[in-house]
Amino acid sequence: MKSIYVGNLAYSASEEDIKQLFSKYGNVASVKLINDRETGRAKGFGFVEMDDAQALQAISSLDNTDFMGRMIRVNEANPKGR
Repeated sequence: MKSIYVGNLAYSASEEDIKQLFSKYGNVASVKLINDRETGRAKGFGFVEMDDAQALQAISSLDNTDFMGRMIRVNEANPKGR
């Protein structure tokens, strides 16, 4: 299972929107969008978990593509604590 970082998301993007985008490349295990602790508003990035081979395909296909009017950044997430 790989964790994928997805950045520069539209603030209106929902977890369901992201799941639909990534499900074109395989089974999406989870989607987690990050919100500001104080305001509760979206911060414009999140994480998707997928099987390794499918994750690599999604990363190479979706990085620097237009999604909801923004050029999204998609790459393998760094392990926590780095």
